[in-house]
Amino acid sequence: MSKRLLITSTDLMMVQFLIPHVIYLSENGFEVEIACSDVGGRMDEIREKLKGVVKDIHIVRLVRSPASPTNFKGYGDMKKVINRGNYDVIWTNEPVMGVVTRLAARKARKNGTKVIYMVHGFHFYEGAPKVNWMMFYPIEKFAGHFCERVVTVNREDFARAKKMGLPDVKYIHGIGINTERLTPQEHQSSIRKELGLSKDTFLILSVGELNENKNQKTILKAMGEIEDKEIHYILCGKGDKLDDLKGLSEALDISDRVHFLGYRTDVVDICNQSNVYVMPSKREGLPVASLEAMYCGLPLITSNIRGLVDVMEDGVSGYLCNPDDWKQFAERIVELKSQPELCEKMAKRNKEAVIPFCIENAKEEVFGLLK
Repeated sequence: MSKRLLITSTDLMMVQFLIPHVIYLSENGFEVEIACSDVGGRMDEIREKLKGVVKDIHIVRLVRSPASPTNFKGYGDMKKVINRGNYDVIWTNEPVMGVVTRLAARKARKNGTKVIYMVHGFHFYEGAPKVNWMMFYPIEKFAGHFCERVVTVNREDFARAKKMGLPDVKYIHGIGINTERLTPQEHQSSIRKELGLSKDTFLILSVGELNENKNQKTILKAMGEIEDKEIHYILCGKGDKLDDLKGLSEALDISDRVHFLGYRTDVVDICNQSNVYVMPSKREGLPVASLEAMYCGLPLITSNIRGLVDVMEDGVSGYLCNPDDWKQFAERIVELKSQPELCEKMAKRNKEAVIPFCIENAKEEVFGLLK
């Protein structure tokens, strides 16, 4: 007899990361239902991709802000779903969704339902603002006792959860990078041709939202330190810091070597034609974009922060730098350009090191936690 499983998350988390797991679990002994908060307008996409896969799809009125009164309605929605569902296992994700699901499942747990909470990055971490610690730490510590297991995707969170005295804490290698979409297609776009760059141009690449946390301004400042005009910086992504970053590149007189490409559907092609991937983030749970770059065979230059230190080995995978030390980033970029053999060695190592983080392995790890 199939085990009844409820998976809860935002619609964005479901689309971006969880759908392959839903399909795999459905094919391997679970009768799956999902409950999502509609924060990104992706519910129709979820319904289409999971047609015939899940028994039911529920929408709960939750928002990402912990202080929003709307979450009381979402709690009521979730409680109805859980109390009617008679689930064997509930797998919940993300802070607000995770707290609400665990509290709503208190009665179900007394009747034998097992609840598993997956942390994709605590909001309290080494170097986090004090307000994060004051708000989120006590909530997570309290809610951590309303589930059977807490699962983390990086070592810092794992150690923190253990110190919080939670009943059962496990570490896994994330929820998987989608290797299928990282496979080069027969007809690839040429970013060098599009930008009018030669084959000798040394391309450094960032992929992600242009925001304060992703900290792309550090790389722009590094570009301002670099005199080599054959080094160019490509940014793929949109965000509220676009105008600020463009203004900074103009102020540093590097606009001719910095390329803001916006949202792209050919990131894999761009990655395969770049030389180095840079990620100067201030905060990461598990850095999916860096893992994808590793899979594509790029050396990395990243921040020395939680999540990135889980996938990076300084001097072997690439280099780790202080998030705000643009001079160090500049030095490492120039160093890798001057040592193509080292780049090749790092690229080879990264293709091997990324294997545990790929989706096929991740599906097995998650399945092992739920069965």
